[in-house]
Amino acid sequence: VYWMLEELGVPYESHSIDFRQGEHLSPEYLAINPAGKVPALKDGDTNLFESAAILTYLAEKYDEKGFIPQLGTRERNEFFQWMFYCMAELEQPLWTNAKHKFALPKEWRVPEVRETASFEWKRACKVVAQSMDGKQFLVGDRFTAADILVGQTLMWGQFIQFDHEKPILDEYVARLKKREAFQKLKGE
Repeated sequence: VYWMLEELGVPYESHSIDFRQGEHLSPEYLAINPAGKVPALKDGDTNLFESAAILTYLAEKYDEKGFIPQLGTRERNEFFQWMFYCMAELEQPLWTNAKHKFALPKEWRVPEVRETASFEWKRACKVVAQSMDGKQFLVGDRFTAADILVGQTLMWGQFIQFDHEKPILDEYVARLKKREAFQKLKGE
């Protein structure tokens, strides 16, 4: 979400949530995100949670910036395809791995599931890699919010050392990391 806000060049305020202190369960925060997770966005009377929803909201709110294709186009359909695919297929193996590594209470963790998550990750990455052949970005010939969502998910996979065996995805991520807005966040 920060990356999207930087790409848009709009002013925003950031508020950290201390999970160890239980701030994510405070009535004030639960009013914004009833799941008690991050990210969450408060924009006037609008409260949103879930990365894909927030990125789509911001792209539509600032549609003149071009981070979402025009309504009624093939590209708009592809945009939503990648937003949903990322959340349903690409991110889930990473989250499954995290839950069974540290997020769930110890008695609910099943370490063997992490091997299945790695298999699912590779399978999901293969689909993204096939779509990237001969392209710079996921949708049409331009950078969109879908690249932010998929790109940050691929970066998460790199961070936890989940191999996908697809060099084209490493090249894509390297390209995304060179973007000025992303570089700005690294410097903070």
